[in-house]
Amino acid sequence: MSIRRQVAGNFPRRLALGAAVLMLTAPAISQAIPPDLECPSSIPEKSVHFTDMPSGWKIFVGAPLYLHAAAPMSTPPEMLGELIQDSERRTKTSIVDTYKIDGNFPNGKWLACKYGESDQMTLARQLPDATDVCIITTRQGKYVGQNDIKIDCK
Repeated sequence: MSIRRQVAGNFPRRLALGAAVLMLTAPAISQAIPPDLECPSSIPEKSVHFTDMPSGWKIFVGAPLYLHAAAPMSTPPEMLGELIQDSERRTKTSIVDTYKIDGNFPNGKWLACKYGESDQMTLARQLPDATDVCIITTRQGKYVGQNDIKIDCK
């Protein structure tokens, strides 16, 4: 048997082996790459619901809650594991905060998107464990209390 024929005969087996390795490592690779992170710009007023209100009172929410802030957390939001930025850079139109979040976080790494002028409401999603740094750029938004926020986590 010639070498050319032997290599050609092993090609389908090598291709199948390579595909199997790729399929087995794909979840690990996707976990290492942070998802596309963008906080919703607002929470619509029709999404805000209240329960257990005092008898006789009626609720009216007249405007959406606008995105005001974003930052990584060392815990799920209900545990209040807010982190302080490692550095802050100010320009005429923006604030750029850098958070170094390398290392082990037993409760996971989270991104918190905060709504309302006093951060009354938080939406959060878990970041991949491999995330080492988040750079958050904040600019004043169109509405009172609103900020336009760009999130870059790696």
